[in-house]
Amino acid sequence: MLVLLLLHLLAGLLAPALVRWWGRQAFLALALVPAAGFGWVLSRLGPVLAGEEQRETVRWIPALDLDVALRLDALALTFAALVTGVGALVLVYCARYFSPGEEGTGRFAGCLTAFAGSMLGLVLADDMLLLYVFWELTTVFSFLLIGGSGRRLAARRAASQALILTTAGGLAMLVGLILVGQASGSYLLSDVVADPGSGTAMTVGTALVLAGAVTKSALVPFHFWLPAAMEAPTPVSAYLHAAAMVKAGVYLVARLAPGLADVPGWRPVVLGLGVATMLVGGYRALRQKDLKLLLAFGTVSQLGFLVTLVGAGSAELAAAGLTMTLAHGLFKSTLFLTVGVVDHATGTRDLRRLSGLGRRLPVLAAIGVTAAASMAGLPPLLGFVGKEAAFTALLDGGLPDPTAAAVVLVGLVAGSVLTAAYTARFVWGAFARKPGTPDTAVEHRPEALFLAAPAVLALTGLVLGPASPLLDPLVAAYAETLPLLAPEAEHLALWHGWQPALALSALTVLGGAALFAVRGPVQRLQGRVAVGASADEGYWNVVQGVDRLSVLVTGTTQRGSLPAYLGTILVVVLALPGTLLLTQAPWPGEWRAWDTPVQAVVGVVVVTAAALTLRIRQRLSAVLVVGVTGYGIAVVFALQGAPDLALTQFLVETLTLVVFVLVLRKLPKDISERHRPRERAVRGVIAVAVGAFMGAAGAVALAARTATPVSAGWPESAYEFGGGKNVVNVTLVDIRAWDTIGEISLLVVAATGVASLVFLRGRTGGVDRVTRAELSRSGERGRRAPRDRWLAATATLDPARRSVVLEVVTRLLFHTIMVFSLYLLFSGHNEPGGGFAGGLVAGLALVLRYLAGGRYELGEAAPVAPGLLLGSGLLIAGVTGVAGLLLGGGALQTAVLETTLPVLGDVKLVTSLFFDCGVYLIVVGLVLDVLRSLGAELDRQEDQEDPIELTPGEVVLR
Repeated sequence: MLVLLLLHLLAGLLAPALVRWWGRQAFLALALVPAAGFGWVLSRLGPVLAGEEQRETVRWIPALDLDVALRLDALALTFAALVTGVGALVLVYCARYFSPGEEGTGRFAGCLTAFAGSMLGLVLADDMLLLYVFWELTTVFSFLLIGGSGRRLAARRAASQALILTTAGGLAMLVGLILVGQASGSYLLSDVVADPGSGTAMTVGTALVLAGAVTKSALVPFHFWLPAAMEAPTPVSAYLHAAAMVKAGVYLVARLAPGLADVPGWRPVVLGLGVATMLVGGYRALRQKDLKLLLAFGTVSQLGFLVTLVGAGSAELAAAGLTMTLAHGLFKSTLFLTVGVVDHATGTRDLRRLSGLGRRLPVLAAIGVTAAASMAGLPPLLGFVGKEAAFTALLDGGLPDPTAAAVVLVGLVAGSVLTAAYTARFVWGAFARKPGTPDTAVEHRPEALFLAAPAVLALTGLVLGPASPLLDPLVAAYAETLPLLAPEAEHLALWHGWQPALALSALTVLGGAALFAVRGPVQRLQGRVAVGASADEGYWNVVQGVDRLSVLVTGTTQRGSLPAYLGTILVVVLALPGTLLLTQAPWPGEWRAWDTPVQAVVGVVVVTAAALTLRIRQRLSAVLVVGVTGYGIAVVFALQGAPDLALTQFLVETLTLVVFVLVLRKLPKDISERHRPRERAVRGVIAVAVGAFMGAAGAVALAARTATPVSAGWPESAYEFGGGKNVVNVTLVDIRAWDTIGEISLLVVAATGVASLVFLRGRTGGVDRVTRAELSRSGERGRRAPRDRWLAATATLDPARRSVVLEVVTRLLFHTIMVFSLYLLFSGHNEPGGGFAGGLVAGLALVLRYLAGGRYELGEAAPVAPGLLLGSGLLIAGVTGVAGLLLGGGALQTAVLETTLPVLGDVKLVTSLFFDCGVYLIVVGLVLDVLRSLGAELDRQEDQEDPIELTPGEVVLR
């Protein structure tokens, strides 16, 4: 199972490259991955029906007791077959849906394949926290797929709406999963269902988990995000919003129902919202004129139906629900794909403009009508079998409360009448010839491969109807986990004889036909009784209200005074933690001013530099003096025997000074503000008090330690398990590697934020190369720079800015510094250094090139986009975590590889080196991003503000 998930991950990563190489044919290759998953799922059908469960457990984060725990039983197998089977066919469909060379196809292919893997992981996960991880991954990929390239406003709005709602529900679900896990004593779904526990925590946790399922499956009142998501391409609608993503909530309810159906509040929420959603969705579907929107509201209605069945908590309704889940996945994905073909062939989805398409595209019409018949519940389709099983279960007492069973039955029958009505509307709108409307011209006749996926799905739904007894063992294997409330279990079959359920099925079809026959009066009635408010409008009103509130709060509290903000923060620190420190903290019994006199000297230098900063009136001089305090701290680290910390502090302080200098170019040279004596006194008191508080807090923290430090055994573990002698580096890349992953992720976010604040039209801008540079005013405009220059791009600088000494030093030292940075990278596992320090050294080398030659010299030194370095580094670091799993360890656990090679002799390689390489690339990308944005981009903007004046006949290369 884990191998299948990794295959989807690998396919998602390779998809953009495959699309670039093979074009849209790459979708056929990508379809092999979910197809392989479908084959594997079918191969496990026999053992699962025999009562076996396949489990895989891999240690992930031992400190959190979080494992990659996967489990395949009857329920997981059913959903996994739906996810992989439909996913493979949708990818085949994409090979003809997209035009050759269409922009964004590679990105779409990667996201769709990765989504398929995330959904498969969701239904296979047994650990609740792992399930949440996959749950949120499906949300993220759904956001990317709905939003597309981000150029269309409607798509962006729909994507953000889906993201906000499902993420909010997911966060509520996370809290609920934690409460359920704590109340039951286990975070494994199998354990929770077997012994759910009780109490207030379980009740509240169950309600929060249902909130996540309700938002994910678009139940009332959150149903509106699903129709809005129809802005996505048709394959996304067919897969995510019919067969896969929206089924996540249905799956979660079905998974937890055997254990939590009797928790107070479960049945009222599930049954009430389910029936209401079925009625609301069906009613809204009758009003739609866009075929895709009609199917979208129909999907909302059917999701309410499914949640009602699988969440009722009885074996009879669970069996019907699982059957209807399969039927819905088949017929609704078929219908969405059919609409995609109609749109491609005619250029419209408006049922008022479509006419006579059934005769022009008979094969497509046959496919669509077959799937629609299953949606309406007509025999011999699988949809009929599932619907009749649901009616039979309710008539036989499938709910503990007879009154509730009667109400639910009436609601489901009414909803099924609406389903039959909007099904007839769909068939009529898509394929029928309409009086007074000319036959729709078919601009592009669909190829056989374009029709293959919907044809297979429709045929499967047709075959499984008569063959439903073959599904009965699989459905029963799940249904047996719930109590049987009826006198005896009803088996799946196409024909059960003349019984009340058959009469109800006939009533729904006839009622739907009658509603369709009087569709004109029904539409006019709907127009007259239309409600002025809607859930969608309510959502946007809430969003706008939050925006207005944030503007009000920001305008009230954020007045543009940095000293006021900082002073407020520091006063709060003194008032709350400071008070606790003075009143309750255990003060040390012994104080020691220093360990060596050198520390005292360093302290005096630092304090003196801080005091001088208050008297200096030039910004640059003040920044340089403040830097002395940072270098002083680095010296203290070195004196205390922490060379890694000292090296990193020196490098960070140097780079910080560079960033300050770049920023100060846009500020006045002198500090002109003059504050009144009272203001200076207040600020001085706050500053001294905070400094004293931080010193006292450090002393108290050291004195309060009573237990053995957690790091006491790290020196031995560093070499025994991490394969390195540098404890600091091994801690970063192995022992606390998850912390490092979080930190480098923040670095990527910080780099993106810095660039976004400066660049107006793109994240990183173009790479300025000297061969296309505007030559400077040095008299060499119009011709290339000579080859004997110390640096390639110095001719682009104004002569007043050039320094020959700096150019010579840069030419002599740049490559040496780069080699030194690589030395720090490769030696950091056993000596001071590592990826972070090495990346900072390489970044400072790039700073040197920029200072010596300007932005064009920076382009010559690093002709690569910073985003590529940042993304590649994060990817390498993440993939290293997978390597630990493949080699039998935990995620991000270092694996030591030892071998003997000719000439080289004994070679010892640790996988954490590759993790460090990722860190190295991220740091270099961060520095390069800062130089490109705060340096090169500001230079470019200044050049545009101060253009070069050319005399007649002069030419400037661009």
